[in-house]
Amino acid sequence: MSPITFIRLIGISLTLCVGLMQVVPTAQPAGGATKAKVRLNQIIEQFEQDKPAYMNEHWQFISLEHTLLLDNYTKAMASLRPTDGAVRPKLTPIVRIAQSADEEFKTVIKQVLDDGAFGIILPDVKTKEEVMKLVSAMRYPQQPGSKFPRPEGIRGWAPTGATRMMGGISNLEHHLKADLWPLNPDGELLAIVMIETREAIKNIEEILKVPGLGGAIIGPADLSLALGTGNPAPVTTAPAVEAATATVAKACVALKKLCGTFEVTDVGARVAQGFRLIPRASK
Repeated sequence: MSPITFIRLIGISLTLCVGLMQVVPTAQPAGGATKAKVRLNQIIEQFEQDKPAYMNEHWQFISLEHTLLLDNYTKAMASLRPTDGAVRPKLTPIVRIAQSADEEFKTVIKQVLDDGAFGIILPDVKTKEEVMKLVSAMRYPQQPGSKFPRPEGIRGWAPTGATRMMGGISNLEHHLKADLWPLNPDGELLAIVMIETREAIKNIEEILKVPGLGGAIIGPADLSLALGTGNPAPVTTAPAVEAATATVAKACVALKKLCGTFEVTDVGARVAQGFRLIPRASK
């Protein structure tokens, strides 16, 4: 066999091998199962499995409302960033901003989301109009062909910290994931409102029906004061507070929204009541 013929045969063999590699299907898991979708937001992951999400087990609560210690915020966010090739933060970072719903909060929401927060808690929400502002501030402007064009977003683009918190994904991947659940089922961000007044309890169904809102969390101390059960300190287990808490829980369950309360003396009882966002450990 001449050297030229040998070289030609080698070329034909390589071509056949490449062709086979292209047509042979990728091996599938046993039983034809497909790979499970990986949620970046552990709160949403738990809720979709009808399980509670516990603070310090699935998410971390970072509050700016009652403190001036911004170093604590910075350290908390840095401690949650993915390491060793992980695709999601160690715990889902949820930030309660300092501004109340009747204040200007657009800028701080943009900054906190750009830094990598997966959820915003807005204090002292009373009306659906305030929720609409929250939702709009958390969404990017929707592009042509969007499946979920409304409510329109106004968030500006600069997600440097956010992409790192999502395991270093590309800007395109970030844009696809940085939307509000459950409005966008593939979204990984949560808009959460605090329910702390009589007006909020009265408007709870209208509040929860705003597209893009992920859930509500009760502030039992301020709710106690608003309902007149403080003597003068808040009484977070007073009958009036418990009745209002039950109203919120019932509405959240009916509308399939996350529900939480900072009054969780009995975790099992709260879970049975419909609460899935639990601001304490399971034990």
